[in-house]
Amino acid sequence: MSELASEHVGHGSEGRPRQLRVALAQVDTRVGDLPGNADLVTRWTAKAADAGAHLVVFPEMTLTGYPPEDLVLRESFARASEHAVVDLAATLADQGLGDVAVVVGYLAHTEGAGPAPVESMPEDDRPADANPRRGAPRNAAALLHGGEVVVRYYKRHLPNYGVFDEARYFVPGTELPIVRLHGVDVALTICEDLWVEGGPCGVAGRAGVDVVASPNASPYERAKDDLRLPLVRRRAAEARATILYCNQVGGQDELVFDGDSMVVAPDGELLGRAPQFVEHLLTADLTIDPSSVPERREGRIGPMTVTRHVISEEPVPLVEPRPPSIAEPLEDREEVWRALVLGLRDFIDKNGMPSVVLGLSGGIDSAVVAALAVDALGPDRVHGVGLPSKWSTEHSLADAEDLAKRTGLHYTVVPIAPMVDAYHGSVELTGVAAENLQARVRGTLLMGLSNQHGHLLLTTGNKSEVAVGYSTLYGDSAGGFAPIKDVPKTLVWELARWRNAHARARGETEPIPQNSIDKPPSAELAPGQVDTDSLPSYEELDAVIADYVDHDLGMADLLERGHDPEIVARVLRLIDSAEFKRRQSAPGTKISLKAFGRDRRLPITNRWRESLPSVREGAAAHE
Repeated sequence: MSELASEHVGHGSEGRPRQLRVALAQVDTRVGDLPGNADLVTRWTAKAADAGAHLVVFPEMTLTGYPPEDLVLRESFARASEHAVVDLAATLADQGLGDVAVVVGYLAHTEGAGPAPVESMPEDDRPADANPRRGAPRNAAALLHGGEVVVRYYKRHLPNYGVFDEARYFVPGTELPIVRLHGVDVALTICEDLWVEGGPCGVAGRAGVDVVASPNASPYERAKDDLRLPLVRRRAAEARATILYCNQVGGQDELVFDGDSMVVAPDGELLGRAPQFVEHLLTADLTIDPSSVPERREGRIGPMTVTRHVISEEPVPLVEPRPPSIAEPLEDREEVWRALVLGLRDFIDKNGMPSVVLGLSGGIDSAVVAALAVDALGPDRVHGVGLPSKWSTEHSLADAEDLAKRTGLHYTVVPIAPMVDAYHGSVELTGVAAENLQARVRGTLLMGLSNQHGHLLLTTGNKSEVAVGYSTLYGDSAGGFAPIKDVPKTLVWELARWRNAHARARGETEPIPQNSIDKPPSAELAPGQVDTDSLPSYEELDAVIADYVDHDLGMADLLERGHDPEIVARVLRLIDSAEFKRRQSAPGTKISLKAFGRDRRLPITNRWRESLPSVREGAAAHE
């Protein structure tokens, strides 16, 4: 797109250093709770004001919560969001907070616009789908000051991969507003805009700004914090400005957000970083050297139109900057554990559930889920039930009871053998059907206790089992939330060892019995049964799942990576045939590159199968 002529704009208080104390409010919102989220903004703005901040940035779509999914398409919700941002500006002023500039994300809606006028838009600016809609829903951020909405920014780049469906909902923005606050020029962007080279940050760099405020709702996945800092450094260099990267924290259905907000200077220096998985107000003192910023411009620059708005020209009095606060990123296993704890806690608390119940088998999966639940909710809100059958071993019962004592959760035992015998007295079942009957009796009992006492039933299946369908529908897969659904079995063991080591280091009781960690895993639905009777070793299985599910590798690529051909063929057959089971599974916290659920969407009715190269050399084949 050709660049139109742009105007050159002067800068007030030329030559004088300028300072700004900024705050990043890393908060945990609730989707759909417009009044509650507005109160959250007011409370945290008051904290920022008490800290002496001139500007406070909140996460992406703070007022609506993120992601609101198809609520975006409901006009009543969109209009309520528009009213909420105007009312919030007035409330902040009424609370004596009008002098603080507040950047807050919300859902924008154009009243009475009719279907989105896509025909009149340049080709690059049209929404990615052609569905007509009333108004033009936009992922927006507003800068509030003095009781008014000073400017509104509409997200330019709409992600449509992985867990994101933003092209389904939103129309992209084409304007980059820049606001002068105490003589400092602040541009607005939103989340994905930072991930695009030559995007709004590039436009900001060419326009001349001092600061880029970037509200974010970037979901957690393992090692993502390793990507963020280099990314923000690249955008800071491109914008030639300090980046205020404020990320959401908290759980929302299958997603969990880890915060990890940061302030990065144009030269890449880290000026502040917030801790992960907790609400936090990060403050930083910025000192701007006017000579380091290019001449100011406005008008059409590249694909966007730059507009400039003035709140105040006069710089604030210079003070000695506070030392930066920089939180160290968590070690991998602690990071995963805290993600799972927060995802579970927010799912339970945000949905108003008083407690949880789960079956305790004495095995590693139920032990880890129980320990997560106790960490998330406290032992008094966790109820474990031992459900022994005639094939249950004595050590399994002992390990379950040991875990209950270690964690302090409520524990009861309900033998299921008489109930299973009663079923067999009415219908003849043999083989796998008879084995699965035990799991279904357990599932029915646990669901009954859930209904009776108001507990949410937690399922204890891990990603390895979910991948290959190693579970019983309406049995051990029954429940409302699956805390380790995205955790491979090998990682389940790592997390158990880490959690025990963490307890030892703090002088606390190790929550997970060592025997649950050491013994071979077994469903105990038949005499002497172990998982490896039906599956490869979990080390081999998890390696294939990571490549096939997370990275979408085909047969030829899997073999190139050194996987055993027979194991690959067997595992892929199990994964492909279990899609109908996964569609019926409970939601669970995403921690991997690609989780089952909204991340990975494959048809249940599907004849495509990857085959060994012997069928068709070097390629997959149709069965």
